[in-house]
Amino acid sequence: MTTATEVRVSTQVYRIYIRATQQAVWDAITRPEWTERYGYHAIADYDLRPGGKYKGRAPKEMQAMGMPAVVVDGEVIEVDPPRKLVHSWRFLWDDEIAAEGPTRVTFDVEEDDGGFTRLTVTHELENAPKTAAQLAGIGRLHQGGGGWAWVLSDLKTLLETAGAAA
Repeated sequence: MTTATEVRVSTQVYRIYIRATQQAVWDAITRPEWTERYGYHAIADYDLRPGGKYKGRAPKEMQAMGMPAVVVDGEVIEVDPPRKLVHSWRFLWDDEIAAEGPTRVTFDVEEDDGGFTRLTVTHELENAPKTAAQLAGIGRLHQGGGGWAWVLSDLKTLLETAGAAA
């Protein structure tokens, strides 16, 4: 039996065009002073080398609401600044989701014509239906976010407004 919240696809792909430089988009993805300003405000810690660790730390406000200090972790698989970042990804905020194990996320950051950068996020989610549902924003729209689409929309807004000059 299929329920409305099951996600059958094993890969999600999101693409957004941002009026910002390739380097600005890269920095917004990989630098904690940027990641804490959009989406879920997780503070990204990357060791940007193959085999390096990745952690997304919850801000103090989220920790006060019961989130663990580290909400997502992973390992860097491939890095080519400012063009490509591949790492494993594992949600830690929920035992059931954490038990699904790591998935794989790829950020492709490409300069496009007309002053835009094309950001494509590919998240491979085989055998991780609960993680896939969360990242697709299913069931979370009234609980503080909408997965990758919501995060990328907020990233675009941040980089295209006066906040990017800070």
